[in-house]
Amino acid sequence: MTAPTSFPLPQEIRLSPTKDMLTISFDTGDLVTLPAELLRVESPSAEVQGHAPDQKKTPAGKGNVRIKDIEPVGNYAVRLAFDDGHNTGLFSWALLFDYGMRKDELMQAYEARLAAEGLHR
Repeated sequence: MTAPTSFPLPQEIRLSPTKDMLTISFDTGDLVTLPAELLRVESPSAEVQGHAPDQKKTPAGKGNVRIKDIEPVGNYAVRLAFDDGHNTGLFSWALLFDYGMRKDELMQAYEARLAAEGLHR
Protein backbone atom coordinates (compact mmCIF):
# COMPACT_ATOMS: atom_id res chain seq x y z
CA MET A 1 0.00 0.00 0.00
CA THR A 2 1.28 3.46 -0.85
CA ALA A 3 1.35 6.25 1.66
CA PRO A 4 -1.27 8.94 1.03
CA THR A 5 -0.03 12.21 -0.40
CA SER A 6 -1.11 15.67 0.62
CA PHE A 7 -1.01 17.01 -2.92
CA PRO A 8 -2.45 15.97 -6.30
CA LEU A 9 -0.40 13.60 -8.41
CA PRO A 10 -0.06 13.88 -12.19
CA GLN A 11 -1.69 11.25 -14.35
CA GLU A 12 -0.35 12.60 -17.63
CA ILE A 13 2.06 15.36 -18.65
CA ARG A 14 1.92 16.54 -22.23
CA LEU A 15 4.02 19.14 -24.04
CA SER A 16 2.28 20.90 -26.93
CA PRO A 17 3.71 20.32 -30.41
CA THR A 18 4.88 23.96 -30.42
CA LYS A 19 6.56 23.36 -27.01
CA ASP A 20 4.99 26.51 -25.56
CA MET A 21 2.35 24.83 -23.31
CA LEU A 22 2.55 22.11 -20.70
CA THR A 23 -0.70 20.30 -19.93
CA ILE A 24 -0.99 18.15 -16.82
CA SER A 25 -3.92 16.02 -15.76
CA PHE A 26 -4.01 15.31 -12.02
CA ASP A 27 -5.58 12.47 -10.07
CA THR A 28 -8.10 14.96 -8.66
CA GLY A 29 -9.62 15.32 -12.13
CA ASP A 30 -8.08 18.78 -12.55
CA LEU A 31 -6.47 19.59 -15.87
CA VAL A 32 -4.00 22.48 -15.93
CA THR A 33 -2.36 24.11 -18.93
CA LEU A 34 0.68 26.22 -18.19
CA PRO A 35 2.46 28.48 -20.69
CA ALA A 36 6.20 27.94 -21.03
CA GLU A 37 6.67 31.66 -20.42
CA LEU A 38 4.98 31.48 -17.01
CA LEU A 39 6.95 28.38 -16.01
CA ARG A 40 10.20 30.07 -17.04
CA VAL A 41 9.59 33.38 -15.26
CA GLU A 42 8.28 31.68 -12.10
CA SER A 43 10.93 28.93 -12.08
CA PRO A 44 11.56 27.73 -8.52
CA SER A 45 15.30 28.06 -9.12
CA ALA A 46 17.50 30.30 -7.01
CA GLU A 47 18.40 32.11 -10.26
CA VAL A 48 14.81 33.40 -10.45
CA GLN A 49 13.50 33.22 -6.87
CA GLY A 50 16.74 34.16 -5.12
CA HIS A 51 17.31 32.96 -1.56
CA ALA A 52 14.80 35.34 0.04
CA PRO A 53 11.57 36.99 -1.18
CA ASP A 54 13.29 40.35 -1.73
CA GLN A 55 15.79 38.70 -4.10
CA LYS A 56 13.21 37.54 -6.67
CA LYS A 57 14.19 38.41 -10.25
CA THR A 58 11.89 39.45 -13.08
CA PRO A 59 13.16 37.72 -16.22
CA ALA A 60 12.30 39.81 -19.30
CA GLY A 61 12.02 38.86 -22.97
CA LYS A 62 10.62 35.38 -22.29
CA GLY A 63 7.39 35.71 -24.31
CA ASN A 64 8.62 33.24 -26.93
CA VAL A 65 10.51 30.81 -24.69
CA ARG A 66 9.94 27.11 -25.35
CA ILE A 67 10.35 23.98 -23.24
CA LYS A 68 13.17 21.93 -24.69
CA ASP A 69 13.10 18.93 -22.34
CA ILE A 70 11.19 17.45 -19.40
CA GLU A 71 13.16 15.23 -17.02
CA PRO A 72 11.50 13.31 -14.17
CA VAL A 73 13.10 13.80 -10.75
CA GLY A 74 12.15 10.96 -8.44
CA ASN A 75 8.42 10.61 -7.84
CA TYR A 76 7.89 14.21 -6.85
CA ALA A 77 9.01 16.64 -9.57
CA VAL A 78 10.24 17.40 -13.06
CA ARG A 79 13.15 19.49 -14.24
CA LEU A 80 12.25 21.64 -17.21
CA ALA A 81 14.89 22.73 -19.68
CA PHE A 82 14.05 25.85 -21.67
CA ASP A 83 15.44 26.88 -25.03
CA ASP A 84 17.08 29.96 -23.46
CA GLY A 85 19.42 27.64 -21.54
CA HIS A 86 17.64 27.77 -18.15
CA ASN A 87 17.31 24.30 -16.60
CA THR A 88 17.91 24.57 -12.85
CA GLY A 89 14.38 24.67 -11.43
CA LEU A 90 12.72 21.58 -9.95
CA PHE A 91 8.97 21.81 -10.41
CA SER A 92 7.25 19.65 -7.80
CA TRP A 93 3.78 18.25 -8.48
CA ALA A 94 2.40 20.48 -5.73
CA LEU A 95 4.02 23.56 -7.30
CA LEU A 96 2.73 22.74 -10.79
CA PHE A 97 -0.78 22.20 -9.40
CA ASP A 98 -0.56 25.50 -7.50
CA TYR A 99 0.67 27.34 -10.60
CA GLY A 100 -2.20 25.82 -12.57
CA MET A 101 -4.76 27.03 -10.05
CA ARG A 102 -3.22 30.54 -9.89
CA LYS A 103 -2.07 30.90 -13.51
CA ASP A 104 -3.95 34.14 -14.24
CA GLU A 105 -2.93 35.73 -10.93
CA LEU A 106 0.73 34.79 -11.44
CA MET A 107 0.76 36.12 -15.00
CA GLN A 108 -0.85 39.43 -13.95
CA ALA A 109 1.71 39.84 -11.15
CA TYR A 110 4.54 39.11 -13.60
CA GLU A 111 3.24 41.65 -16.11
CA ALA A 112 2.92 44.24 -13.31
CA ARG A 113 6.55 43.63 -12.24
CA LEU A 114 7.70 44.00 -15.85
CA ALA A 115 5.82 47.28 -16.21
CA ALA A 116 7.16 48.61 -12.88
CA GLU A 117 10.72 47.82 -13.96
CA GLY A 118 10.30 49.13 -17.52
CA LEU A 119 10.80 45.67 -19.01
CA HIS A 120 8.95 43.75 -21.73
CA ARG A 121 7.83 40.20 -22.35
